[in-house]
Amino acid sequence: MDCSIIESKKYPGLYTVSTTDFFFPLIEDPYVMGKIACANVLSDLYALGVVDCDNMLMLLSACRKIENYENDIILKLLMKGFNDLAKEAGTEVTGGQTVINEWVLVGGVGISVCKKEDIIFPVNAVPGDVIVLTKPLGTQVAVNMYEWLSKPQKWETIKDTISEEEVFEAYKTAMKSMSRLNKTGAKLMHKYQAHACTDVTGFGILGHANNLASNQKEEVDFEIHTLPIIKHIPKVAQKLRFFKLLQGFSPETSGGLFICLPEDKAKDFCKEIEEIDGVPAHIIGRVVKGNRKARLLKDLNIIEM
Repeated sequence: MDCSIIESKKYPGLYTVSTTDFFFPLIEDPYVMGKIACANVLSDLYALGVVDCDNMLMLLSACRKIENYENDIILKLLMKGFNDLAKEAGTEVTGGQTVINEWVLVGGVGISVCKKEDIIFPVNAVPGDVIVLTKPLGTQVAVNMYEWLSKPQKWETIKDTISEEEVFEAYKTAMKSMSRLNKTGAKLMHKYQAHACTDVTGFGILGHANNLASNQKEEVDFEIHTLPIIKHIPKVAQKLRFFKLLQGFSPETSGGLFICLPEDKAKDFCKEIEEIDGVPAHIIGRVVKGNRKARLLKDLNIIEM
């Protein structure tokens, strides 16, 4: 499960769905970083089709290695970004915990109280389903390339593969993607009868696909034939294979929803989510009979976004 799901002992039929996550900042802008942290927390709820979050808490650490005035500026912007995206999601931050640490950490907790029918349990994929991904891959590589611009030794190894302008473009795309909520996808999962879902984060797309496949009721495999990737990043991934992006194991931050749904619903799902969010989703694979495994097919189709 992407979340903890507990049925109330006092009120049978009501469930508490909760999740928590935190990590180091990965971009320069603390306001946008706050939004990314909030979106990342909420994605675990959205992966279960839980559309409404009742309450959020924020987890934050100040950095003991920088001046107090710097912490004051940075932490306020992190909190504002986190709080603004929580409001966009229709929830609010009511508390949390702040500590002092060697470096800044940011994250939070999302809690929803709901009925069983509000939850899409991620175990019901069947042969014939197709797989939809709602955000492009490549956030880790894009962020690293931006960081390498200020590290001459590392930039020297890749400057003939990607230009500075292309790095800036990919970095901006990654920031927009990571700070975009998966709420629309969660709503549409109910409308289009999704059978299973997870969000793509720290284990990479194939890691999460394997996780999801291993927990299906039916003996199925997930075959992935297409990888949507942030523009300009595939050529970097081909050269720097240690990122493992084209092998399916590059970590993502606040990635998209990986959704199994009926084939006759998938195109309408993709059409509607693009109409609402302004960003395309893609059919990237299919569910077939198998042994609860996931794999990338040999002739992968790479789509740059």
